[in-house]
Amino acid sequence: MNVLLINGSPHKNGCTYTALSEVADQLIKHDIETNIFHIGNKPIQGCIACLKCSQTGYCVFQNDPVNECIDLAKKADGIVIGSPVYYAGPNGSLTAFLDRMFYHKNSAYAYKPAASIVSCRRGGASAAFDRLNKYFTISSMPIVSSQYWNAVHGNTPDEVKQDLEGMQIMRTLGKNMAWLLKCIEAGKNTVPYPEKEEPRRTNFIR
Repeated sequence: MNVLLINGSPHKNGCTYTALSEVADQLIKHDIETNIFHIGNKPIQGCIACLKCSQTGYCVFQNDPVNECIDLAKKADGIVIGSPVYYAGPNGSLTAFLDRMFYHKNSAYAYKPAASIVSCRRGGASAAFDRLNKYFTISSMPIVSSQYWNAVHGNTPDEVKQDLEGMQIMRTLGKNMAWLLKCIEAGKNTVPYPEKEEPRRTNFIR
């Protein structure tokens, strides 16, 4: 089994990475492979709803790592998304990235356990955390919980490590992710996935 951890910070080895690494360490202790994928710090194109991806399964834009991450997510058994908090929300580059990663492609991620984590100096963690979780709840992805909302606080990686409760939350998240992945694996041959209905689209303007 393997888990894809997406680092949505422009800083490859910063605070968000520190939190993700704590989650990854617990997964590794439970014999689960991990891959921390950094989205980079170059411009990321937003989704333009061209619908080309509904035909190919990939985004039409090729000049950033979105399609590479789509392949990794399809192969992963679980997904963790991490982001710094900017103005009480996730990094704008990350949300552009995730919009294109999930739009018309999220059926490939259905039933994969998922979690989000956020890193902030002081406030806005809950709003950013809520925003990230919406990618999962629209995609039939079970959300893995921890002992508190998944946030760490600090301006530097060293300060994040001093957030003892935050780091413990990350470790608990890793343990819970490992447990759920093993439960799903154990039940694959006896408990079928839920039967899907044909999508029903209801507009609010008649």
